[in-house]
Amino acid sequence: MRPRGWRDATVRDREVYEFWRCDDPRGSRLVGSSWNHAVTMADGFYKWACDPRRKYADENPIEQRPSRRRTGESGRRRRKGGETGETAADKRPNARRKKVVWLTPEQYRTWRDVGIRGYLPSGVKDQAFRGKRTARNAAYSDLMVRTGLRLEEQSALTLFELPDHDGLSAYYRFWLPEEIAKGGSCRDIYIPDGGLRSVVDYVEIDRAGAVARAQAAGRYEAVEDKLLIEPGTDLVRVGDEWHQVADLDAEERLRLFTRTEHGLEPAALWLAEDGMPLTLHAWKWVFREASRRCRRLGVKIHCHPHALRHSFAVVTLEQLQRAHLESLAQMEAAQRRHYRMIWGDPLDWVRIRLGHASLETTQQYLHTLRELEMQTRLLLVPDLWEHPDRQYLEEMAKAVEAEECRTIEDAWNEDSFLAEEWA
Repeated sequence: MRPRGWRDATVRDREVYEFWRCDDPRGSRLVGSSWNHAVTMADGFYKWACDPRRKYADENPIEQRPSRRRTGESGRRRRKGGETGETAADKRPNARRKKVVWLTPEQYRTWRDVGIRGYLPSGVKDQAFRGKRTARNAAYSDLMVRTGLRLEEQSALTLFELPDHDGLSAYYRFWLPEEIAKGGSCRDIYIPDGGLRSVVDYVEIDRAGAVARAQAAGRYEAVEDKLLIEPGTDLVRVGDEWHQVADLDAEERLRLFTRTEHGLEPAALWLAEDGMPLTLHAWKWVFREASRRCRRLGVKIHCHPHALRHSFAVVTLEQLQRAHLESLAQMEAAQRRHYRMIWGDPLDWVRIRLGHASLETTQQYLHTLRELEMQTRLLLVPDLWEHPDRQYLEEMAKAVEAEECRTIEDAWNEDSFLAEEWA
């Protein structure tokens, strides 16, 4: 029988493969989390391959289930075929959560300055550094670590989501649309003044230069299936219908353009040096190269995009929890109840900011906070495990060996000097 390739794979093939990879004693015995990651990647590939516009495969061997509706999600049916969102149903329920990888603010600044901005660990600019678009890359990582956005969400932003920067506020807010938020977790995003200022500087300098070069080279006119925004509005015609920019998904936003007095300009926020929208693969490469540069220079800090999301969650939750407890400590029972009704719980606030569907997902950061608290308290434990009088301890050990006392514990209890030290 001719072996089947990936184009002909069926659900039964996937079941047999899962048994061999996860349960067969002669297989590789993948843990649940590794299998689930593989399922997510394969599901994304098959959805791409089975798309009617491509038709590279007829069937997705990964079984599907309806996506869970998020808190506050409208529940409206998506316009693409009218179907609701679906996700892989073949994930294993016994997957173990991976350890939360996060950076302290000091670690993040070191990683950014050395890996992305091209400084030496001493803080001096590296004259041999030949990296390009450092302002763009630094603005991107700053935005991610200060907002907790996912890589897919932040990379799909357009100029229409960017709030106006007037320099009068500590934080600025914009709405993350449902179509580019994972699982439809649309929500408000808060950007600190410094982070937004870096993004605006990138738009006005680096991005503007890349757009001008691409317009001169005629790259935008050559893009097929362009989606043009109606001048003076945020409306775009997709097929026979008009939609707002917020209704477009990440793939459609790559083809989204506006007309200016200098010609076409992409609506995407993050552009490559050639003026075209950056892909997720390009951003992952930026993070890998930054970590490799740190490693070459002896800076033992490795960072990936999701680590910045974790860093935002841990640091924000720690600060909010601290302020929350301080406020509650000064109140009576009735005041505490009223306070919780108005302000809620810090963990739930972070859940909303991260776009988690359930508090159970956000609670993984509580374990990290407990570890931080333990590390802090351990610093208060006196280092008395070794007595400074080493000669005295050596003599006591010799006495035990000579069976002058039965055990070390006996010698410890019978000796008044050590007993006083530990009293």
